[in-house]
Amino acid sequence: MPSTLTAPSTDRAAAPHEGGAPWRRTRVFALPEARWAAASTILFLIALPLQLTGAPAWAWGPLYALSYAFGGWEPGWAGLQALKDKTLDVDLLMIVAALGAAAIGQVMDGALLIVIFATSGALEALATARTADSVRGLLDLAPAKATRLDPDGREVIVTVEELAVGDTILVRPGERVGADGRVLDGASDVDQATITGEPLPVTKEVGDEVFAGTLNGTGALRVRVERDASDTVIARIVRLVEEASETKAPTQLFIEKVEQRYSLGMVAATLAVFLIPLTVGTGLAHSLLRAMTFMIVASPCAVVLATMPPLLSAIANAGRHGVLVKSAVVMERLGQVDAVALDKTGTLTEGTPRVTDARPLTGSGLDENEVLTLAAAAEHPSEHPLARAVVDAARERGLDLPVTEDFDSTPGIGVTASVGGRVVAVGSPARLLDESSDAYSARAAVIARELEDSGRTAVLVTVDGAPVGLLAIADRLRTDANATVASLTSLTGAAPMLLTGDNPRAAARLAAEVGIGDVRAGLLPQHKVDAVKELEHAGRRVMVVGDGVNDAPALAAAHTGVAMGRAGSDLALETADAVIVRDELRTVPTVIALSRQARKLVVQNLIIAGVFIAGLVAWDLIGTLPLPLGVAGHEGSTVIVGLNGLRLLREAAWQRAVQ
Repeated sequence: MPSTLTAPSTDRAAAPHEGGAPWRRTRVFALPEARWAAASTILFLIALPLQLTGAPAWAWGPLYALSYAFGGWEPGWAGLQALKDKTLDVDLLMIVAALGAAAIGQVMDGALLIVIFATSGALEALATARTADSVRGLLDLAPAKATRLDPDGREVIVTVEELAVGDTILVRPGERVGADGRVLDGASDVDQATITGEPLPVTKEVGDEVFAGTLNGTGALRVRVERDASDTVIARIVRLVEEASETKAPTQLFIEKVEQRYSLGMVAATLAVFLIPLTVGTGLAHSLLRAMTFMIVASPCAVVLATMPPLLSAIANAGRHGVLVKSAVVMERLGQVDAVALDKTGTLTEGTPRVTDARPLTGSGLDENEVLTLAAAAEHPSEHPLARAVVDAARERGLDLPVTEDFDSTPGIGVTASVGGRVVAVGSPARLLDESSDAYSARAAVIARELEDSGRTAVLVTVDGAPVGLLAIADRLRTDANATVASLTSLTGAAPMLLTGDNPRAAARLAAEVGIGDVRAGLLPQHKVDAVKELEHAGRRVMVVGDGVNDAPALAAAHTGVAMGRAGSDLALETADAVIVRDELRTVPTVIALSRQARKLVVQNLIIAGVFIAGLVAWDLIGTLPLPLGVAGHEGSTVIVGLNGLRLLREAAWQRAVQ
């Protein structure tokens, strides 16, 4: 059913969501495919019990007829349109098979076939529409307007499309940056997690680059525009997602070729079964009955159902354990993965900075708790993520925070406050130590370097200008990260790759903890895509696991994309093929193993279905296959493969995958 990534949606619901951008989501029944499929299914479910309970044909016959019409007209019309281009698709063939079944009295079988194909088409249309929603919603991260500074200093509010390279814009505290550019004046902490995935705001000063859509902190910035609105990093992310999504289309070419050949072959064979006996004097009724029997027993329904139950059962089982796999195709692809690339922040780590160490300086007269108490009291009024980490650490230790007065915050440096009559400063060691050169300062500088060399952020605490201790802040590794990396290494035969926008030291420290050797740090979204393509060019089927907007292009470009659900951005969740709803990283290798179990059952079922179809077709062609027996054999094979596939619904299947 035709739909494109960029096609506009006719019915949208916009509501605020985290991050401030409106959440655009196509309603299910805004799609005509969903409405027709729902109507066809409801009519079928009403007619079926009437038929089975012996109600007269006039009670259920019209209901089946309407089910055929509502569910079949759209694929039937599309198939007829395809005939204009001299192609024959399997959807049209299924409509013909359904009508053929009805013509020889198998009305219920034909209606079930119609319902299956109508529902499949609706799900495909919904997935495409939701992806388009998320891509368009990404553009809302960048503000629609910006404050341009004219040469005479006058402020003019303009749309971002009106900005030209060389213009100067003013970014006030709390605003989103309107364009990619470079800081001309001012200093501030900018949250650019949407672009790089870094968990902490980055200090921006004169000469530093800033990106459209990133969130300014407490300082004001004057920024010179260096890229047009159509060429910002955010805009390029959108294009990358669209282009990568389109590159998956060629993987469907093989299936389309098989469908085309099977369709033509089945039509030719059915006509031959009907016409050849007529030429040798067989009666019309007998020839028609044999042809219709052939149409039923040669129908690919058994093959389709042989494939779907194992995959759908695996999807349902994974869903019960917090993994949303978006389609049967995705479930099958998961088992093909032989290389994994992991994001750092929010994927291998919890995505929230936490205090890992408190280091009082010898001679300060303070212990760890006292240093942390002073720092938390001074940081308490601040909204900076580092400040929240310090305050949370103090609360976890049950420390009582004294009253804070005269609070002041300086972007890029830190905060100062009066605590118990003393001036406490908390901030960057490089800035706070500039004015001191005593032994305490020298010792503090050594500890700060040690902490930073280990990949942690060092925070200095001073009292009345004298250093008293340091805090180390880092993003905490997930408890199941080591086991997950080990399991993925075992499944794929190679350790995962780490792809992150974070700094190299922090990335290297974390990679060493979990046993990852291939580390790519300081990456922008397009660089992550390049890394994925590098692996794919080497013949690998790559799974990317991430959570942020900056991961979305790589998720789309990968053979399979998996998003962490709890903190995942809207775009990552919609672009990904699967979502870890409960944020349990250890389920990633489990769902890969479950997919491999499903693929084994698919092979078993295809063999069973193939044997039944080949046997029944041969019987019909060589001998005389009674219609009831043909239908029984066809439906019997469907039941067998269906029950075989349902084995993956059991809890034991998930437990086997965990081991």
